[in-house]
Amino acid sequence: MAVLLLAACGREPASDAPPAAVRQQVEEAIRALDALRAGLARTITAGETIDAATFNRVCRPVGQQARQLAETNGWIVQQLAVKYRNPAHRPDSQAAALFARFEADPSLDSLWVRATWNGTPGWRYLRRITVRPQCLACHGPRDRRPAFIVQNYPEDRAYDFRPGDLRGLYSVFVPDSLLQTSF
Repeated sequence: MAVLLLAACGREPASDAPPAAVRQQVEEAIRALDALRAGLARTITAGETIDAATFNRVCRPVGQQARQLAETNGWIVQQLAVKYRNPAHRPDSQAAALFARFEADPSLDSLWVRATWNGTPGWRYLRRITVRPQCLACHGPRDRRPAFIVQNYPEDRAYDFRPGDLRGLYSVFVPDSLLQTSF
């Protein structure tokens, strides 16, 4: 028993979240990304024709900002959804299991978990993406989707949502190696 106690004394206690500086940086970045999404969605006006130009104005900048966050910080940043429009946004097995937790608990806004990405250990942050009323222009009833979506996304599953529904998750993976050098 003494050997076990001494061995445990030399270890740092296990943590259920990354260092505060990491949490703050990631959470602020994703809050800003979601605010960008919400702000751009509010630019859709009632009766507006929804087409590829709308997508380029409203949705594309969010994806571009997510890629920029990844490139700048060395993170892996994704937008994931079970009901995806683009198959590249299909969640991996860990994210799918966590997605179920978000679906079961509408009050769950975000969480941190330990994860491994292609063999690299690190921390993963997931934050809820909630459907806003303007999102229904493209994510509402299946038979009312804009023609460009029907044409460009033959495997589309991202429809029949209602305001307040869980649309997807932002996912940010921060490798442990960055924690040792950047924070």
